[in-house]
Amino acid sequence: MRTAINPSVRLLALCAGLFLLAPLGGCETPRSADRGPAFAADAADEVFSVGFSNIAARYIEPVSLDVLILDGLRGFATIDPSLSVAQENGVITMRAERLTVAAKSAPAADDAAAWSRLITDFVAAARTHSPEMQASGAEKIYEAVFDGVLSRLDVYSRYAGAEEATRNRARRDGYGGIGVQFLIVGNHVQLTDVHPDEPAGRAGLERNDRVTHINDLPVAGLDHAEITRQLRGPVRSRVTLTVLREGASSPLRFTLERIHIVPRTVTASVQAGVLVLKVANFNHETGNAIEAQVNKTRKNLGARFRGIVLDLRGSPGGLLRQSTRIADLFLAQGRIVSAHGRHPDSMQTHDASGKDIAEGRPIVVLIDGKSASAAEIVAAALQDRGRAVVVGTPTYGKGTVQTVIRLPNDGEITLTWSQLVAPSGYVFHGLGVTPTLCTSGLSGGGEGNVARVMAGREKSAATLADWRRPEPHDEAKRRKLKAACPPEADKLSAIDLAVARKLIQDDPLYRRTVEQASGLSQAQR
Repeated sequence: MRTAINPSVRLLALCAGLFLLAPLGGCETPRSADRGPAFAADAADEVFSVGFSNIAARYIEPVSLDVLILDGLRGFATIDPSLSVAQENGVITMRAERLTVAAKSAPAADDAAAWSRLITDFVAAARTHSPEMQASGAEKIYEAVFDGVLSRLDVYSRYAGAEEATRNRARRDGYGGIGVQFLIVGNHVQLTDVHPDEPAGRAGLERNDRVTHINDLPVAGLDHAEITRQLRGPVRSRVTLTVLREGASSPLRFTLERIHIVPRTVTASVQAGVLVLKVANFNHETGNAIEAQVNKTRKNLGARFRGIVLDLRGSPGGLLRQSTRIADLFLAQGRIVSAHGRHPDSMQTHDASGKDIAEGRPIVVLIDGKSASAAEIVAAALQDRGRAVVVGTPTYGKGTVQTVIRLPNDGEITLTWSQLVAPSGYVFHGLGVTPTLCTSGLSGGGEGNVARVMAGREKSAATLADWRRPEPHDEAKRRKLKAACPPEADKLSAIDLAVARKLIQDDPLYRRTVEQASGLSQAQR
């Protein structure tokens, strides 16, 4: 329900060019056809109201809406630099240089609906005065406002417009597609990968096929985003591709039915009885993919299945529930992670609830300075609970959880709402996860480097013990701890895998290293 507008609102200009702010509709405004892209006040009011009310209720720390929304109004300057906003004596005023465009009494600090209406009214006022605002569609205005509002919070809280949000949801949840990857080469689309168990592969499309038309639309001149839009569509809808293939005397045509596709995030390889699982990020299918690979390897190798390397190097994370699910695959009981926030729904604990699908086989987790978020949850849980040896360098330290708020315009706000705590009690954020065995400064996987890593086990164990003690905001202690094993990003060198294989091949060494590194008592484990 919309809050009534304060009758003490001051009109500081007439309708002829400078107006606004009494209730909208008090004066005629030009038709949308004369104003550039359409801006529907009621729709915008709803978008702002949903966004502001969720920010106020869900952000990890208490926020003052009045301060945030003033920053949102100042975001107009990213569209028209002549616009400025100030508050004085309870009145918010918008000016274009020295000219007052609009003014309105400030609502109560926590009244999200009233602040939403104020922003909508100020947008309408700005559009009657500013050609730049008038030429801006709703999405550009939403972006300017929400970017301003969220800029005071933290780097992980952000707004995505409808188009970007659609791409985000496709990465997380999947999309209707045919199962190909491509590059634009000249005037055609060259297929670089065709998934054999998805529509394109089953229909006979091949790598290096050149697509010239999608549903009879020439691809020449289309950019990557538009080609992707043409290839994707509702599940069970059809798409026809015209293809040139080397050796074929004439173009080939394929009509395919789209299926629900979730991007692959896990690649697997097996060598000498060791299953290596590389996790690019964590989406809705990551846990299923890991479980399937472990079960397949256990069935195929039997007693020759020696152990698992879970390679999380470079993985920026993803879905919280997938990280807890993956840790749960290898833990029979006990705490995985807890999350603490301000909103009641953000207070969560996640415990193991099943059986260890690896049946006690050694697990080594590889991490580096770009391993973050969900990757850190998995590494810390398996390390703290004595289920894995963690090898590499300290992780990024992104120990907060974001909730995604879908807005009425199909955009979304990603908002930080809780902080993660490892099973042993330390806070990830700003610190990260330190390895059981540090490989910082080493690259080659020769025996000499492996021996150096193993020789540093006691030092690494001491660092890990201190790692679990610091106060959450003791930055000086955190810097000192990280200096003991400096983080390295993009650490895809051979030393990490060589150490992992050494541990898996030497079971007594693996068991001693796990025991030395565990932060929990035997009873807790």
